[in-house]
Amino acid sequence: MTEAAARGAFVALSAGAYALTAPLTFATVNALRAPGLALIASAPAALSIDLQGVSQVDSAGLALLVDWLASARARARQLHYARPPQALRSLARLSDVEQLIAG
Repeated sequence: MTEAAARGAFVALSAGAYALTAPLTFATVNALRAPGLALIASAPAALSIDLQGVSQVDSAGLALLVDWLASARARARQLHYARPPQALRSLARLSDVEQLIAG
């Protein structure tokens, strides 16, 4: 996945709300990281990312979501993940970070 394709993976839903429509895997996280950080940097005080369109997830994808949360906190912004798929919830539970991902 190129970074240009990764930018297109974020679909604006409303002010401060986006849907992510891409897999979150080792193969995609490098390209998705910068566009996600750009959304966080340009967001108002609160940002929501709907994860229902995430078709695949692995530990690298989970790590990316945690990284975005840390970036949001460092910028004094709130980041909320909405509608995480069951595979992501299961992985987060196994990694003991479910409370960070729960939608």
